[in-house]
Amino acid sequence: MKKSTLLTAISVAAIVPMALLAISINENKAEQQALNTVPPIKKFETRSSEWGKHYQRQYDSYMQTKKSDKIDDVLEGNPALLVLWAGYGFSKDYNAPRGHYYMLEDNINTLRTGAPVDGNTGPMPTACWTCKSPDVPRLIDEIGEEDFFTGKWARHGSEIANPVGCADCHDNETMKLTITRKFLTRALDAEGSLKAADASHQDMRSLVCAQCHAEYYFKKTEWTDKNGQKQTAGVVTFPWANGFSVEAMEKYYDDISFADWTHKISKSPMLKAQHPGYEIFKTGAHGLNDVACADCHMPYVREGAVKYSSHNVGSPLDHMANTCLNCHSEDEKTLKETVARKLERKNELSKTAMDVIAKAHLEAGKAWELGASEAEMKDILQDLRHAQWRWDFSIASHGSFFHAPEETLRILGSAINKGQDARVKLRTVLAKYNAADYAAPDFSTKEKAQEVIGLPYQKLVEEKKSFLGSLRTEWIEEQKKKGLYDPASREGMVFNTSYAPAK
Repeated sequence: MKKSTLLTAISVAAIVPMALLAISINENKAEQQALNTVPPIKKFETRSSEWGKHYQRQYDSYMQTKKSDKIDDVLEGNPALLVLWAGYGFSKDYNAPRGHYYMLEDNINTLRTGAPVDGNTGPMPTACWTCKSPDVPRLIDEIGEEDFFTGKWARHGSEIANPVGCADCHDNETMKLTITRKFLTRALDAEGSLKAADASHQDMRSLVCAQCHAEYYFKKTEWTDKNGQKQTAGVVTFPWANGFSVEAMEKYYDDISFADWTHKISKSPMLKAQHPGYEIFKTGAHGLNDVACADCHMPYVREGAVKYSSHNVGSPLDHMANTCLNCHSEDEKTLKETVARKLERKNELSKTAMDVIAKAHLEAGKAWELGASEAEMKDILQDLRHAQWRWDFSIASHGSFFHAPEETLRILGSAINKGQDARVKLRTVLAKYNAADYAAPDFSTKEKAQEVIGLPYQKLVEEKKSFLGSLRTEWIEEQKKKGLYDPASREGMVFNTSYAPAK
């Protein structure tokens, strides 16, 4: 072969791969540029599939949350909970949370939201929709915040059509992260350590989560409607004015004499911690070091030259190469073992606290039955209120044992102490009424606990099934007529609950 021919062959062999690489890079750059170009999405577009037309990777990853479909009946595994929540909705039905894909459906199907027959009936207020759907900020914009938070949950059944999605966290014009619930802005400004207006992009990667993963209560707010009628709204409010700690919020509630409900057996004015994930996260190593929720729960992934945040929100342990191992030098096995130990310690103390507090409620009920006075019971009921609030706060955010293990164990320890204080005082009262040897009834199974608290479980189930076959189907038809219903949001969904498991 001539030297010139050989050189030509070598040159072609080198140039062709380089040319192909250049073409690939240009194509990927063009794709990334297209992704960075904000498409037209209408204001308050609550159907995530419409956003997915422009952000297919993010949408496809979001739809992966449907794989988190298992129903885990928490009451079955922890029957003491029924006694702790006697007289409150959580004693009826409480399952471990599933993926965002199921957020709205699980809210509608749970026994807690009851079986309304029209827009004015049922046990729950409208505020129970607040964190389940992007239709909430849309509706608030249409009718006003106070109007939205007035009335019964079923009132908005035909309007709340779509599960948690794109519009909950993103501005439709810029795609920037945005706070869509004003109550978070008010709470941040009241707490003061981070004003909403000063939030950085990294702050926002936690704050959009904090809109829903935080403790709240329904603040009674008087207002006048367009017809001049006086109304009372139950406005979602975060109790952060004194700070994020369990004691700070406890004081907030005590100062305004607020109670979520009066315990059916002990008559204690109770507090129900909802899901204070953000508050506990702020006290842990990750929160104190400016790690955002999205860093661990929505890690960045790459496809070629395209980098995007996965919207398959779930446990960081499922994707450790993209989450934990970005910062930690330990191997995956060691880290998982560490997390398992933290969970085991939390569960041990939590079970102790549940047993102590549940027995205290039942002993208090016996004291009332025997004729104890309000003066004799006052301090006991306060101990019960504080004990259960602290226990609930420490476990209701689900990931507390990981977010802030030391703080979680500290709070659980104080919950046990408060519960024991109540029981010691109750022994004195019971002894006065000749019942020093009283033993709480058996609540070791879900069925036994339901009997102890007098819960008409089968009646609740039958009423719920009737609602799902009647008013619920009417809501869907109305949503379709209004152009709100998104079939893609239910694609492949199987009806599954603790009272009617999927077959």
